[in-house]
Amino acid sequence: MSALALPERSALAEAVPSGTAAMLQAVETYAKQVIAPLATRIDQEGHYPEALMADLGGMGALRAHLQAPHGAGDYVAAIQAMAAVSRVCGATGFLMWCHDVCGLYMEQSGNVSLTGQRLAVHAAGGSFGGTALSNPMKAFAGIEKLALVAKPLGGGRYVLNGTLPWVSHLGPSHCFGAIAQVEGEDRELMVLVDCDATGVSLRPCPSFSAMEGTGTYGLRFQEMPVSPDRVITEQVRPWIQQVRPAFVLLQCGMAVGITQGAIDSMREVEGRLGHVNEYLDDRPEDLQGELDALTDDALRLALTPFDTSLAHWLAVLKVRAAGSELCLRATQSALLHQGARGYLLSSPVQRRIREAHFVAIVTPALKHLRKEIARVGSALAA
Repeated sequence: MSALALPERSALAEAVPSGTAAMLQAVETYAKQVIAPLATRIDQEGHYPEALMADLGGMGALRAHLQAPHGAGDYVAAIQAMAAVSRVCGATGFLMWCHDVCGLYMEQSGNVSLTGQRLAVHAAGGSFGGTALSNPMKAFAGIEKLALVAKPLGGGRYVLNGTLPWVSHLGPSHCFGAIAQVEGEDRELMVLVDCDATGVSLRPCPSFSAMEGTGTYGLRFQEMPVSPDRVITEQVRPWIQQVRPAFVLLQCGMAVGITQGAIDSMREVEGRLGHVNEYLDDRPEDLQGELDALTDDALRLALTPFDTSLAHWLAVLKVRAAGSELCLRATQSALLHQGARGYLLSSPVQRRIREAHFVAIVTPALKHLRKEIARVGSALAA
């Protein structure tokens, strides 16, 4: 597929009228009718749902958060769309997050080569992109070292070397954002990398316990040339301060959706098993109340996704951590409520438990979040 050629849309995607409410309704319908039946195949068989992502792009679900002319700057709608998809398939919801933040990188680059037609096609789901920021986010938190090195050649040109163990939402003609330490200098470089660029090689990853169909590969960079038209920023640290709340807030869509799916599964068996399930902790109505409150908090913060104050950042970290914790509790409770049928490998209940584990370990992982919450909390108290 050409990077600038829009793929064919399904009839559902083509029929979506304009407007946020219409987009969200279309995504919810599409998730139930089209994505849900494919969730097991995506999770266990490694089916990469590129066609589904193209349809979601056609509905406008991948552009909501972007500023005009590419979107409406609506992070609330972006989180809600991701939640609707994650409710039936956490892997596809995760791919939406990967794609959304890749668009965020391009938009916030200020580089006209990335903010024009290339971003327009990306926003429409005509090309796809991911994020290789797991290692840098952990490096900036003092957890590990940056894995990539950029050698400056002058004139805004560099060559990249190094390896990354896994990056998702990749494939032929896809792209991703990557950060490297600039050799001999106290700064980092962020670039948009094309998967088919010279000097980049993709290798399959070992099988994961869940979400196999996420287009996840290991990456090796060998003297990969970087030209100025691919530079997102040459001063990463101040740039990261600006985009990190949006980056983290968007992840709440996964936690909200998977948790809601778990509550749905609990309610499915209330008619038959409610008389004994009433003795379990974390009943569906209790979890629903917690989820509604958490969702309200996340969506309120999403109204100001570029607020760089420490107080806002702390609130974002806390709501993201609470989402991980609630997702873990809800999915485990759904298994206990469903009993043996939820223990089947083919059960959505079993799949959501593994999806919840992913929400708790994807960067920033729960332990990373708690470390950052402690650091920011201390800074605010000083």
